[in-house]
Amino acid sequence: MAHPVDWSPLRLSTPVKQHVFGGRALADRLGRTGLPDGPVAETWEVSDVDGEGATVTEGPLAGRSLRELMTADPGGLVGDRPHGARFPLLTKFIDGHRALPVHLHADDATARRLEGEPNGKTEAWHVLDAVPGATALVGVRPGVDRERLRRALPAQDFDAVLRRLPVRAGQTVYVPGGTLHSFGPGTLVYEIEQTSDIQQHAMPWRMEDGAPLDEREREADIERLLAEWRPEPRPQFQPGLSVPAGDTVVRTVLCAGPYFALERWTAGGGARITRSFATAQVLSNAGGPVTVDCDGWTGRLDRARTLLLPAALGEVRVTGPADVLFGYVPGLEADIRAPLAAAGHGPAAIAALGEGLRARGSARDGRGSDAGRHLR
Repeated sequence: MAHPVDWSPLRLSTPVKQHVFGGRALADRLGRTGLPDGPVAETWEVSDVDGEGATVTEGPLAGRSLRELMTADPGGLVGDRPHGARFPLLTKFIDGHRALPVHLHADDATARRLEGEPNGKTEAWHVLDAVPGATALVGVRPGVDRERLRRALPAQDFDAVLRRLPVRAGQTVYVPGGTLHSFGPGTLVYEIEQTSDIQQHAMPWRMEDGAPLDEREREADIERLLAEWRPEPRPQFQPGLSVPAGDTVVRTVLCAGPYFALERWTAGGGARITRSFATAQVLSNAGGPVTVDCDGWTGRLDRARTLLLPAALGEVRVTGPADVLFGYVPGLEADIRAPLAAAGHGPAAIAALGEGLRARGSARDGRGSDAGRHLR
């Protein structure tokens, strides 16, 4: 099929956030180069967030924004997957050197109703590294209601109302919109989420610079947070489900839902990962440098760097040894449920990866009022 854009793998600009919870792990532990001095909390690997959108940095499309390319050829970029005006995925490396603020992001309906935004922000964190004893706060304890939260949050009595979970490298947690959460200190993650930057937090200081909030502003923040809070999701960290994909090649599905899926693929020395696709793939490198071949294009992908592979390219080959992440908008049956079931994984294990993965024909299947029940 002819496309208005002559596609190739895209290297993109990556906004850097120097929020107060960041450290130097992205440089010191992942080997990321080109970072500014001082604490670095986040690199936005693929972003079409308003005001923070990525731009192609090399090749014939250099200088063009991701939003511009999305408008010019949405079919060539994302294929036939549902999308709006923006590229649907936001991905980040995040250094929780210190604890992130306790916060939440609205779900779709709440974002439209209260934020004037087209969608909310469901997200997932894949833990790349964590110090011994690292924990995360994810969802509220059973029985916690809005009034109890209203008393606990100003006092920062978070453990009285939130679930504290152990964090280990290699695990992943799917966090539906509206879920209160935080992670760190000592936690390095790769995050995939809906394209959005909406959030409400419960802290007495600004995330960007640590400046204190006055009492009136903080009270207003907490009331906005309570208006967007969902009590029911209680996510759990998961190890992922693996499928052999060739000699010394392993595909592990880390999480999946209607908005995104994240997979980690590994290959031994000399082996080659071959992945066919019908929608855009965010390819991020969690291991040593690899060689990527895609539709006549060949290039090196260093550790903690990312390529965006448009749908029109159709197939990618990564030469091992390799340890890479693929993020994309899935067809849940064809991309996730069917191959995992064929590999022998049971319905409960598959459903625990995210939302909308209950077996067909089960009660209240899908992403409506039951979408988060398996997360509790």
